[in-house]
Amino acid sequence: MKAVVVEQYASIDQIALKDVPSPRIGPGQLRVRVEAAGIGFVDGLKMEGRYQTKDPLPFIPGTEFAGIVDEAPGAPGGYQPGMRVMGMTRSGALAEEIVVTPEALYPLPDGVAAEVAASFRANYLTALYALSARASLGAGEQLLVLGAAGGTGIAAVQIGRQLGARVIAAASTPDKRAFARQHGADAVVDYTQTNWRDTLKELTEGHGADVIFDPVGGEISVQAFRSIAWRGRHLVVGFAAGAIPALPFNLPLLKGGALLGVDLAQLPIREPEVQKRLMSELTAWLVDGQLKPVVGRIFALDDFREAFRTMQTRGALGKMVVRISK
Repeated sequence: MKAVVVEQYASIDQIALKDVPSPRIGPGQLRVRVEAAGIGFVDGLKMEGRYQTKDPLPFIPGTEFAGIVDEAPGAPGGYQPGMRVMGMTRSGALAEEIVVTPEALYPLPDGVAAEVAASFRANYLTALYALSARASLGAGEQLLVLGAAGGTGIAAVQIGRQLGARVIAAASTPDKRAFARQHGADAVVDYTQTNWRDTLKELTEGHGADVIFDPVGGEISVQAFRSIAWRGRHLVVGFAAGAIPALPFNLPLLKGGALLGVDLAQLPIREPEVQKRLMSELTAWLVDGQLKPVVGRIFALDDFREAFRTMQTRGALGKMVVRISK
């Protein structure tokens, strides 16, 4: 089978597409023919060896995928060959086949394209877990989304609206801010401007942000926390800017604010029932049309490097998807 293979931690230009043996299937596992894989910042960091945990070399990157069950000895988890599924795993998605346990999969509703499914689970589950389960975002509250045009950011914009919040999207270019408005933001702010916190103060009528969804990191995170409302919640989702900020501890004290970590990778281990409930909620919204996932650009497997470059330059709108097979 064809697969993207990381033999040494390196930049995307040094990662190759190779012909490798199909993975062996073990007891209780299934083989899925991958149709599409979504890629995110974590995938890029893992390939370069810069993520908090390192995958043993060599490995196939990619954590999110959609496809068709090809083999299912004993029908583990009730899955049968021919069933359409979406899944998340530690690695292995950027390949024509992947072997996983049934816990990694979720049935794909009828009518949902593989490209949509491959850009859905990680981003939208992250957003709903963060906003609902962690921050308890309420109807009418002010939600500030940093990096609002990225895959996770635009999911937070949509989920925030779904939960009844007033959504303020922070993004760095006119195109990104227009993109956020198109997908449900009530207001936008340009956080590259030195006075952006004054603009945010005006937009919230002096109240500040009740909840901050932050997949960006860097200095912008500290600036945003300084504009948090009393008893506000700042969600630490990721560090797309590349720098991990240092927050002065007097700020949470003065603001009565809380800093909340959001690590989706630990959710199925530590809170499996919460994950099950949130996925059911998301799927129901998907099926009845209340939620329309945003797919950015779609690339062929041979063009996987360009998909990563587009994402890493932060010029992308929405999530990048690699089409594996039809």
